[in-house]
Amino acid sequence: MKLITRDTDYALRAVCFIAKKKNKKICASELVEELKIPRPFLRKILQVLNREGILISYKGIGGGFILAKQPKDIYLTDLMEIFQGRLNLNECTLRKMKCPNVSVCPLRKKIKNIEKYVINELSEINLASFV
Repeated sequence: MKLITRDTDYALRAVCFIAKKKNKKICASELVEELKIPRPFLRKILQVLNREGILISYKGIGGGFILAKQPKDIYLTDLMEIFQGRLNLNECTLRKMKCPNVSVCPLRKKIKNIEKYVINELSEINLASFV
């Protein structure tokens, strides 16, 4: 299990780079060159971040991307939810079927407590703490 996927990692690196440049528009080519992220992945990620309101995109000559929000208002969990969905440490599946013991399983209760703790800790990390 990966806590942070490749897409989330790339998105975090891209928005951190853009945040460091303040309100300067950053083009995709500059991000590719600086961050060494493959262009096809990066373009897809930037499009998603734009659609989800994390970035604002400007087209044409002199275009690029800027943050749509202040770094203090963008959280790691925002990016994780966009690219990974809600954090779920254990889906309680057994051979692709829902486990019949899900309601009485003592391990599930422990894992749910760990999951709540992890989500609480991650939800306190904002982009400003990386910049």
